[in-house]
Formats: sequence, structure tokens, C-alpha cells
Amino acid sequence: MSVKPAPTTVSIHDLIAGRWSPRAYSNAPVSAEHLHAVLEAARWAPSAYNAQPWRFIVFDRTQDEDAFKRAFATLVPFNQGWNAPAPVLIAVTAHTLTPKGEPAPTALYDAGAAAMSLVLQAHALGLAAHQMSGFDAKAFRDTFAIPADVAIPAIISLGHYGNVDKLDPVLRDREKAPRTRHAIGEVVYAGAWKKGFDAAA
Repeated sequence: MSVKPAPTTVSIHDLIAGRWSPRAYSNAPVSAEHLHAVLEAARWAPSAYNAQPWRFIVFDRTQDEDAFKRAFATLVPFNQGWNAPAPVLIAVTAHTLTPKGEPAPTALYDAGAAAMSLVLQAHALGLAAHQMSGFDAKAFRDTFAIPADVAIPAIISLGHYGNVDKLDPVLRDREKAPRTRHAIGEVVYAGAWKKGFDAAA
């Protein structure tokens, strides 16, 4: 397992600090038990009114190579390059309408929460997971006959950590670089828009 903990300003749970988005995969298969576990974690995510709008489509190279290849083909070329060894792709989709046909404004928020539960469980199991927006959503929709009212916000690659040194030099350097985030005062406001939150106050 590749370890790259976040350099946080205050101690947070190891599961959250340790989760990151690696690009170095091995081609070792993901066990059925582990795949079931990450999907079960996603299933128990919170959602508005318990609507559970998410639907996940699993593409396991070891179970259906043809379907996997068709999903893989929708990734942008850059993502295809480093994802080539990954054995599993999981498409994150969400119903954007309620059963009554009304807009479901929190559908993507809820699907994102489920996806985060999935990747946290993956990290807890020692698996690598990388969430991607870099894919051709129209091609994916057409290839797999996804209904028009179903959004496809992300595809997650899942597998075992691989050898970073096998990546091309640019990706290898990025993989080894320290993780960064905006300062808390830039993303958290105190009582008013753009009034910076002072964590030390």
C-alpha cells in the first residue's frame, strides 16, 4: 500500500488523512469480498429523504472483459494511460428526477457522498481508488444506454497499488509530490460570504 498522508494543520482521522487519489496500479484483481465491501459502504451513505438516487455500474475486467473495455474506451487518453493496469472501473450515476418526475436537487450531492463512502472503504481495505471526471459522458451514455434523466458525474478506478517508478516521469513526479489544499480561511467563511474563518480564534 502506498502511503501519502495529508499534511493537515490539526489531527484528523487516519482514514481521512490517508485517503488520496493514486495513479500507480498493479493488475492484481480485486477480490469479490473487497468489491462487495466498497459497494456496501456506498449503499449505506446518507441521502436527502433517504432517496438513495445513486446507481453504480461495476466493470470488472476479470468478470466481463468486453464491458470493461467499452467503459475504458470512454476515458480520456490521459486517464487511459495510467489506468491501463486497473482491474475495476465503477461508474457513478444518479437519478436526477424523483419517482414523481420532479427535479431531485440533491441527487449529485448524495451520489458524491456515496462515492466518498466507497473510496474511504477502499482505502481502509488497502486498495487504491481514483475518482475521475475525465471521460466522455456522452459516449458512456450511448454505449451503455443510460437514460437521459440519469447523470454520470464520475468514474472510479479501483485496484491494488502499483509501482510508482513505472509511471512516466511527469506522472511519477506528481505522484511523489506533497499533497496540497487551499488554506482553511480560503474555503471556510465565518458568518458571511468571503469573511475568512480563523481556526485559531
